[in-house]
Amino acid sequence: MTERPARWTQATVYPDMWADPGEDPRESGGAAPDGELATLRDYLTNYRMTLRMKCEGLDAEQLARRSVPPSTMSLLGLVRHLAEVERDWRNWIGDGEPLPKLYGRRDADFDEAVAEQAQVDAAYGDLEREQAATDAALAGHPDLGERLGEDGISVRELLVHRIEEYARHCGHADLLRECVDGRVGQ
Repeated sequence: MTERPARWTQATVYPDMWADPGEDPRESGGAAPDGELATLRDYLTNYRMTLRMKCEGLDAEQLARRSVPPSTMSLLGLVRHLAEVERDWRNWIGDGEPLPKLYGRRDADFDEAVAEQAQVDAAYGDLEREQAATDAALAGHPDLGERLGEDGISVRELLVHRIEEYARHCGHADLLRECVDGRVGQ
């Protein structure tokens, strides 16, 4: 059986945190945003940052490691998966031809995640591009009750679903990261 790394955290103020409050980019120090739309966007932004934080400091091999067998999940696979999902959400709200899958066949985002720096760099680039494109597609629809796309999904439902998707996968990232190098924290 593979020996698990010792658990550790970088935080010194609160040992169950990922980073100290002064070092945590998710901590703005100001008041929470006003309004439902601003609140939803803030939560999405923070979960996006959390995913990146869980991946920071790891090399290509560590990012691609399937550290919780028999799962095919890896941190790199999660980055690729979320890029794929961002693209798919635009298919939900668009009226044109569906955008093709980024990585080809179903589950290729996880199954074909390999320990190559070029693939890591490409995955982060894909994620940034797809996030920006989905954000831009929704920017013209500030009414949370507006229904979009063929299925008439509301802007609110899509934003909540995006938050849920990132939150769920940040939980996966917690476990994957702990198994890779022992680092823990919310």
